[in-house]
Amino acid sequence: MNRVWSKTRELVARVWENPKLRKRVIWTVTIFVVLQLYFVRELIAAELMFGLAFVALLLLGVLFYVVGAIGERGLDWAEVAVRVIGETARRGYEAAGELSKKSVRHPHSESVP
Repeated sequence: MNRVWSKTRELVARVWENPKLRKRVIWTVTIFVVLQLYFVRELIAAELMFGLAFVALLLLGVLFYVVGAIGERGLDWAEVAVRVIGETARRGYEAAGELSKKSVRHPHSESVP
């Protein structure tokens, strides 16, 4: 382990003594750090955008579910109303049939010649 540290120190000392190489290393490290910060920001922004997209899809799903549930409830109410209307119409039709069978004349009346 000491051997690795000593070789690393020697390399850093040589780089630090050469101004041209030192400048290149500093620029390279600076660019690397800036790009890493930029990519982290990009990843965070992308994650937030995907999160918003998923929230929008979730809201659309909830909206479609609620509209579907209301539609089913409306169909149930419509079925009850149609049954009531059908029964009323049938009773009215039967009552009209009985009226047509009855004689309009009174039982003891006579026809006029």
